[in-house]
Amino acid sequence: MTAPRTTADVDDNADEEADANNDETASNDDIIDEIRLPLLAKIYGALCLIVGAVAFPLLIWAIIVVVRSIDMATIPPTLTVILTVVHALMLVSGSAALIVFGVLLLRNRRRYAARWAYVLMPITILQGLSNLALFGLGPGLLLQLLQLALLVVISVTADPLLALERRKQRLLRRIKEQDELAAAARINMVGRDLTGRGYIALDFFNLFWVFVVASVVGLGIETVYHMALYHGELQDRAGLLYGPFSPIYGFGGVLLTVFLNRLWNRNPVLIFLASAVIGGAFEYATSWFMEVAFGVTAWDYTGQWLSIGGRTSGKYMIMWGLLGVIWIRWCLPRLLRLINRIPWQWRYGLTVLCFVLMFINGTMTLMALDCWYSRVSGLEPSSPIEMFFANHYDNAYMQHRFQTMTIDPSLTGRV
Repeated sequence: MTAPRTTADVDDNADEEADANNDETASNDDIIDEIRLPLLAKIYGALCLIVGAVAFPLLIWAIIVVVRSIDMATIPPTLTVILTVVHALMLVSGSAALIVFGVLLLRNRRRYAARWAYVLMPITILQGLSNLALFGLGPGLLLQLLQLALLVVISVTADPLLALERRKQRLLRRIKEQDELAAAARINMVGRDLTGRGYIALDFFNLFWVFVVASVVGLGIETVYHMALYHGELQDRAGLLYGPFSPIYGFGGVLLTVFLNRLWNRNPVLIFLASAVIGGAFEYATSWFMEVAFGVTAWDYTGQWLSIGGRTSGKYMIMWGLLGVIWIRWCLPRLLRLINRIPWQWRYGLTVLCFVLMFINGTMTLMALDCWYSRVSGLEPSSPIEMFFANHYDNAYMQHRFQTMTIDPSLTGRV
């Protein structure tokens, strides 16, 4: 008679399976590291190393000179001063990371180069956001945009998991006629975390589709919620110039996926609490940035239960917690199946095309907001770009498209 399996036996088997997956992934990573990176990647690595090695000491020297030349006690902690300090810290951390990233590319350390590319992406985004908050849209942002695009390309090229998926798919096509081998090759569904530590692989492709799906679904939920709350009133609550997208839910979905991916099979209460904190903090940060960069107030929860500066509240943190549980426990597995419906030979091309379109959409939105801010500030359009947005996206259009937003230039921290 077979003895029943205990919880300890199940846990032991799960640990053994995770260890086996880790060993397999480490072995695969070693194989991938032996594949040489393209020459262009090496050239880019050399440029990163040079730029970081030159910029890092210069930035440190400039900061020291500024700190020594002024009396810090006499400078009021205004919004502009705080943004300047944040921008300086982002530049220093970014230049230091570029040095490490450049060395890894030159040494062909694909695993670590891909990880540092993912580290550099949020740093680059924060550099661009702080630049935007201080100076508005200008040529200074082009460097961050170019670097972000190059980091995406490098991460896709160097990421061992993506490279392993490409190898497995090629192998699967070659042995398709052998049912047993084909079934074995399909055990690890494309996009799964092969290490066993999380559910979904945190790579560019998966996270991009997480952003798109969460943007659309989040907008739908918010629209229905508003209609239910205000007796059927239909309000355009989109956050981009084009399409049914709300980027706050898109980025919120990405953050929940990144931070809670390893908790996908844990206690729902833990996921709820973590999602409430992450969602509330992100909602607060988004509201703050929109205000200091463009003078835009998109929502105000003042007077609500546990309201924090009107930027988030207890009610909406609870909603973020519930959405997090549903997203992590129910949506992620189904989203992964949806991603896998994209034919493999189309996956890269389709994702890149959609990313470019979404990137243009986001850039156009930021430019439209910046021009809207300038017009409300009393500045007449003085360039062809500003004239274009004044003609096609005037104040009336912007107010109609972004019906939840009000704009007050005095709230910004621009120089």
